[in-house]
Amino acid sequence: MNNIEQINPMMCDSETGICEIPGALTSRNDINAAAKQHKVRIHYFTDPICSSCWGIEPQLRKLKLEYGEYFDIEYRMGGLLKGWDVYSGKDVSGPTSVAQHWDEASAYYDMPIDGDLWIEDPLTSSYPPSIAFKAAQLQGAEKGMKFLRRIKEMVFLEKKNITKWEHLLQAAIETGLDTAKFKNDFENSAKALFEEDLALARQLGVRGFPGIFFTDEDNNRFLVYGSKSYEHYEQALLKLYPGAVKKSIDSSWENLFGHYPTLTTKEFAVLANKPKEDAAVFLNDLYLQQKIGKHDSKNGVLWKVRN
Repeated sequence: MNNIEQINPMMCDSETGICEIPGALTSRNDINAAAKQHKVRIHYFTDPICSSCWGIEPQLRKLKLEYGEYFDIEYRMGGLLKGWDVYSGKDVSGPTSVAQHWDEASAYYDMPIDGDLWIEDPLTSSYPPSIAFKAAQLQGAEKGMKFLRRIKEMVFLEKKNITKWEHLLQAAIETGLDTAKFKNDFENSAKALFEEDLALARQLGVRGFPGIFFTDEDNNRFLVYGSKSYEHYEQALLKLYPGAVKKSIDSSWENLFGHYPTLTTKEFAVLANKPKEDAAVFLNDLYLQQKIGKHDSKNGVLWKVRN
């Protein structure tokens, strides 16, 4: 990877599938932490408002179902947008320029993303939701993942400004967090944990997202950089764990929603191995039968398990 010119961190490149940080440089430093024995360790550098990261949710969800027993994944926050006041890129003059890009990214990744947020209630930074994720992680990895998914749905489909405490608190409530502890951690220890993530990202030369490092127990490492096809992630895992056996996915809707209580049409299509058009018809039939719920957004639907 070569050094790049400074660009708008929000103008994620559909060609490369990368949301890049202005001025960041590349590096070939290795991850210090060794992978667990017999499992591949995945370090995933991401950001709650990274459209390219939202775009690879179908691939990652499929990888977990097919090969989840062979790897552990650790989510790290990379700090995509510290603030527009310190933005030094030269492609845009402010957040409203991101609106069109998000709508284009939605079409490119075939995932629902509503760019109107950047016109109606623009975010000033991605740091508050990143710190909130670190606070959620302190209550367990699983709860942290549920919280991260929820705030992504809020920002990409519901046009909610997730820098605001009211939305972060609502996400904490909906994902079953201890809200008193969440608030205390958000205001205190989570900030230091976020700084540790940023320091590790700098050490590894992470300059954009998604950046996914696959590392085995002997510290052999592969990097999959940017939004890629499913095969890229599968092959990176198999290079480090050649004996991994793909698990057949039970593609029944009950099983898929049992694993993932919310699914976009693209996610369901990928996991059920259906054409997207067929998946949309099938899911809508389930909705009409009142078996699942849904949230409509400008550029797509989020299907939900009924409570």
